Amino acid sequence: MAQKVIGLLGGMSWESSAEYYRIINEQVRDRLGGLHSARCLMWSFDFAGIEALQHAGRWADATAEMIAAAQRLERGGADFVLICTNTMHRMAEEVQAAIGIPLLHIADPTAERIRAAGLRRVGLLGTAFTMEQDFYKGRLVERHGLEVLVPEAEDRALVHRVIYEELVQGRAEPASREAYRAVIARLVARGAEAVILGCTEIMLLVRPEDSAVPLFDTTALHAEAAVERAIGGA
Repeated sequence: MAQKVIGLLGGMSWESSAEYYRIINEQVRDRLGGLHSARCLMWSFDFAGIEALQHAGRWADATAEMIAAAQRLERGGADFVLICTNTMHRMAEEVQAAIGIPLLHIADPTAERIRAAGLRRVGLLGTAFTMEQDFYKGRLVERHGLEVLVPEAEDRALVHRVIYEELVQGRAEPASREAYRAVIARLVARGAEAVILGCTEIMLLVRPEDSAVPLFDTTALHAEAAVERAIGGA
C-alpha cells in the first residue's frame, strides 16, 4: 500500500519546519528501510507576514492565509494536513472546516503520550498566545483531562521574547537556555509532573537534561504521529 501524502503548513518558522521534514523522513526510513522517504508536500509561509498579523491581533486575516494554504495542499494531493506550529492551531477548527481532508492537531498526540505515561498535571511553555489563550490549553483540559500550568507573567514574557527574538531566527543562546531551565524549575516547584514544549522552536534550545521532569516535545510527537498516519502498520 502506498504511503499517504503528508501536507505540511510550514515556515512558521522555517527553523522548526526543517525539523519536521527531518524527523518525518528519518522515521519513514527507519520504519520502511532501504531508500524509503516520506511522500509530503509543504507550503512554507514568509513568516514576517504571519508574525505581523499575530502581533497586530489580526487573527481573521491570519486565518484566511492558513485556509488558503491548506486548500493549496489539498489541491496538490495531500491526504491530511499538519500545521507545523502550536500558535497557529488557534484557527485549527476553521482550517479543518474549509478542507475535505483531515487535520492532525498537534495537541492530541502530545496529550496521548502524556496520558500513556500516567501523568496528568503538566506545565506548558510556548508563545504568549499559546500560554495565555484557551485554544490550546482548553483542548488539553477538555478533550484529554489534563491539568495545565503556565508560567507566571514575567516568565511568560521571557519565554515569548526568546522565541521571537532568538529561536525563530536560528539563535540558541546559552543564557536563554539557563533562563528556560529556571522557568521549568518554577513550574516543577508548583507541581508540574511534566512540561510540554508547546512551541515548535523550543526543542532547538531545551534538552531533557534541562528539566527534573519529563519534557514532551510537540514537534517530534506531531511528526511521529504524521508518519504513523501515513504508513500505518507498514
